[in-house]
Amino acid sequence: MDSLKKYIAEIIGTFVLVFFGCGTAAVTGCSVSNPGAYALTALAFGLVIVAMAYSIGNVSGCHINPAVSLAMFINKKISLKDMLLYMCSQVVGAVGGAYLLAAFVDKETGLGTNGLYLDSVPKSLGIEIILTFVFVLAILGVTSKVENGKIAGLVIGLSLTLVHILGIAFTGTSVNPARSIGPALVVGGDALQNVWVFIVAPLFGAALAAIIYRFLDPAESSAKK
Repeated sequence: MDSLKKYIAEIIGTFVLVFFGCGTAAVTGCSVSNPGAYALTALAFGLVIVAMAYSIGNVSGCHINPAVSLAMFINKKISLKDMLLYMCSQVVGAVGGAYLLAAFVDKETGLGTNGLYLDSVPKSLGIEIILTFVFVLAILGVTSKVENGKIAGLVIGLSLTLVHILGIAFTGTSVNPARSIGPALVVGGDALQNVWVFIVAPLFGAALAAIIYRFLDPAESSAKK
C-alpha cells in the first residue's frame, strides 16, 4: 500500500506541474517579447515544485520528473523498480494534466510545449543538458543532508525557476521528459516529432549530474577511505 501511495503521489505531482506550469505559459502567451508572461511562467514552475515538495514530498520524495528519478537511482537512493514505476506514474500524470488543460485552453496556444532552438537539434540538446545538469545537481546537493529537509523544497523550486529564466528563451525549458511528453501528445505536430530531444537531453543531463555529484560528495569520498 505504501508503494502504491508513492506512485499516486507522483501522478498527482506531475499532473499539477503540467496543468499549472504549462497552463501559465499557455494562458499568458509566454515569450521573450512578453517579459511579464515570461517571468510568471518561470515562477509558476518553481512555485509548483515548492507546493508539491511540502505536500507530497514526505510520501514519494516529490520527484515528479523522470530525470530526477534516474539521478536518484544512479546515486542509490531508490531501487530500479521504483525508478521505472515512478517514471511511468510521472508520464501518466503529465498526460492527464495536459489533456485537462486542453479542455480549458485552446491547443493553438501550444499548451506550453517545448520547441527546438533555432531549429537546431544539437543546440537544443546542449542547452537542455546544461539546464538539467544544474537543476539536478542542486537537488542532489540540497537533499543529501537530513537537516536540509525544511528548506529543500524552497531551494529546488527556486532552482527550477532559475533554469526557466534562462531556458524559456531557448527551448521553452523542459528539464523533465514527462512535462514535455504530456503537452506534445495533445498538441502533436512538430512538438511530438521533436519530443525525443526533450527526453534524451534531460536524462543525459541528470545522469551526468548524478555521476559528478557522487565524485564530489564528501560523504561518498569518506566512505571510500
